[in-house]
Amino acid sequence: MRALYTLSILLYRVAIGIAAWFVPKARLWVNGRRNWQQQLAQKLAGSNAPVIWMHCASLGEFEQGRPILEALRQAKPGHRLLLTFFSPSGYEVRKNYTGADIICYLPADTPANARRFAELVKPEAAIFIKYEFWLNLLSQLRRNNVPHILVAGIFRPSQTFFKPWGGIFRTALHGFAHLFVQDEQSETLLRGIGITKLSRGGDPRFDRVAQIAAQPRSIPIAEAFAQDNRPILVAGSTWPADEQLLIPALAKHFGRQWKLLIAPHELGEAHLQHIESLLQKAGLSPQAIVRFSAATTETAAQAQALLIDNIGMLSALYGFGRAAYIGGGFGKSIHNTLEAAVWGIPVVFGPKHKKFNEALGLLACGGGFAVHDENSLSNTIDQLLQNPAAAAEAGKKAGEYVQQNRGATQLALSFLNTLGD
Repeated sequence: MRALYTLSILLYRVAIGIAAWFVPKARLWVNGRRNWQQQLAQKLAGSNAPVIWMHCASLGEFEQGRPILEALRQAKPGHRLLLTFFSPSGYEVRKNYTGADIICYLPADTPANARRFAELVKPEAAIFIKYEFWLNLLSQLRRNNVPHILVAGIFRPSQTFFKPWGGIFRTALHGFAHLFVQDEQSETLLRGIGITKLSRGGDPRFDRVAQIAAQPRSIPIAEAFAQDNRPILVAGSTWPADEQLLIPALAKHFGRQWKLLIAPHELGEAHLQHIESLLQKAGLSPQAIVRFSAATTETAAQAQALLIDNIGMLSALYGFGRAAYIGGGFGKSIHNTLEAAVWGIPVVFGPKHKKFNEALGLLACGGGFAVHDENSLSNTIDQLLQNPAAAAEAGKKAGEYVQQNRGATQLALSFLNTLGD
């Protein structure tokens, strides 16, 4: 079985090498791992300080792990922090992140790569965020007696661990020093296959968003947009499928003085122009629509729609909203609902949310609203915008939900501190 697994890794590497000729993201994946040993050795050279290593699949997992990295920086100033990514979507965005000493791609999980990686890094401890169980690498960590933990794990009955043929994957789980999982189902499933070194540890993203909200940024353009106190709907990480439904649903509310702050997930010029076209069809004049990059405080103050054409500030922009719409739910999956909920505003999202515990938690507490089609989206927006008292109560519940679920970072940090005892 291990040989078949390694063969699948080799075939994947060949396939992505072919795709690299045609797909930019695949090209980044390949180029980022070229000469990885030499690059990593150079980054590690010059210091004998012990290394704590964190691995994140992509950007979303990084945001979960980030509070732990930053807590480790404070708690263990004599250590170096290594951060690895599997996906270019994470590495390319966070390769200059200053909270880690070394940032790189994780090499393909062959036995030789796993052995060389472990020999170069010699980690004192390893932290895996949510998922990605690389069998050869985990086996090497066990052989080297490197304690490793999983943080914010989520497990489902359909996964290989719980199938008759999943023996080597179950073995990998047994090698963890501890598994912190997010929910009761995950804990039950793991105990059912004999895993005892585990506990419910929540999700560090609750800590991260609470930290952001506690230290609000000054964004003069957004402040000017909000200065007249007209209520604002913040639409974050939207895709065309979201915008096609959301903007028409808002058309009648623009006349009632509601305003829209929209931050699309993709920032290509064609996409930005398409959003502007939809807004004009919804009844806004070109002068009422302003892009963040071209705005002044004067033009922002007069606008009814502020189009965010940069990245990095969405989590703070939700603080200007009376309600939020989270994109992605009419495509592959929703984006981060907690970034909005922490500000104490109701959160609306599409049907592709069922794999996200935080979205289910917001629905259960009354702080979130799931929509399934154009009619349900329009009706939900109407209810929130026309009934400020009900919207405020839903927002209060959303904010309380975030605060009640803080603490995952400290749990993981406390366990890591015991590993040296």
